Amino acid sequence: MADFGEILRAIGDFGLFQKTILIAIWIPCFLLSLTFASILFVESDPERHCNTDWILGAGPNLTEEEQLNLTVPREPDGSLSRCLMYAPVNWTLDSIRQYGLNHTTACRDGWVYDQTLYQFDLVCDEANMVAVAQTVLMAGILTGSLLFGPLGESFGRRRTTQIPVLFLFIFMLTTGLCPNYYLYLASQFGLGVGYGGFRINCIVLTTEWIGITKRSLGSCGSQFFGAFGQAFLAVLIFFIRDWRLAQFVMAAPMGLVAVYIWFIPESARWLLDRGRTEEAKELILKAAAINRRTVPQSLFEKNTFPKFFPIKSFRFALNLSYFCLTFNVGKFGLDIFLTQLLFGLTEIPAHLLCFWLLELAGRKLSLMSTVLVGGLLCLCILAVPAGNTHFIRDSVGVLVTRMQHSWLPSSTSPLDATKCLTLHL
Repeated sequence: MADFGEILRAIGDFGLFQKTILIAIWIPCFLLSLTFASILFVESDPERHCNTDWILGAGPNLTEEEQLNLTVPREPDGSLSRCLMYAPVNWTLDSIRQYGLNHTTACRDGWVYDQTLYQFDLVCDEANMVAVAQTVLMAGILTGSLLFGPLGESFGRRRTTQIPVLFLFIFMLTTGLCPNYYLYLASQFGLGVGYGGFRINCIVLTTEWIGITKRSLGSCGSQFFGAFGQAFLAVLIFFIRDWRLAQFVMAAPMGLVAVYIWFIPESARWLLDRGRTEEAKELILKAAAINRRTVPQSLFEKNTFPKFFPIKSFRFALNLSYFCLTFNVGKFGLDIFLTQLLFGLTEIPAHLLCFWLLELAGRKLSLMSTVLVGGLLCLCILAVPAGNTHFIRDSVGVLVTRMQHSWLPSSTSPLDATKCLTLHL
């Protein structure tokens, strides 16, 4: 069997066959960003105040402003306290107005905020549970990467791309159905497993079917779709204010993906490496037919198919930086919808820059330069006052953390790329 690069040149290294696979993979990459909906909107730190409807028993005709002035203490800056209230008393309204309330207590009857966006009351004394939910999701992503990464070598890229899609579909649905926080954590873990498993294998599957000249597009394209998904997430939640309904809306297209993903082809490169020559030959001939190419028989008579060796990856540090930014997007001090929209849109120039750098300077220099710039920008954040970090943080996300494509070598097949991504967070 000839070198697989030679085979790709013969059958067309970026024809209709490869483009169809790319589109089939890029669509779920777009939907992957939607898996963070609950992290960003359900677990954010919303503007709120304690529920003080107890006073309506004494003054049912109070306006909302009067009720809050009488029952919620003020912070030094004049804003209403978000976690304290005046303790209920059995007084008349006139007595409350005359003497005022002084004894404060934690919220006793919940909080008043937009329940369509926020759930489980992960605020005030329970705010630390937000970090627990984020940790559980990341643990799921790590587990999915460590589980499906090696399985991609043993069972092929196709199966280890298809099964995680089922995880994503199932746990998108169950997240919207969770009646309590603990079942929500379990669903987030399952969602993370699907995310990690799909993300680690889908890029390998697409790039192994693409020739060297277009391989950057195969990697960068998935990131483009992910960035658009980040921006679309803000638009979706803005118009669908019920977060549970939003989960079902997001699960619907993932359900369609879960159907057609079973028809994607296996990587012929992986089949050849496993000695399954006849299956690989059948797929190669099919790809050539779709690309309207003729494959010379001599192509299958050679026996120079090379072995490939694993390469190292910086994905651990890159993903650590990126997810730290992602999980804190609700704390940037701006409107959550606007912040999330900008967070997605500002990634697009980074992907354009990445594609240009990969074609101009190659993988090695691109990876080294972007990691260096990103590290410097992370240090710059420390010099910026806490209230003015919005655009610096977005800059880090733009220039570094989405440059995850650079690990693919320009002249070497990513056959064993899965092994290099097992530290994916």
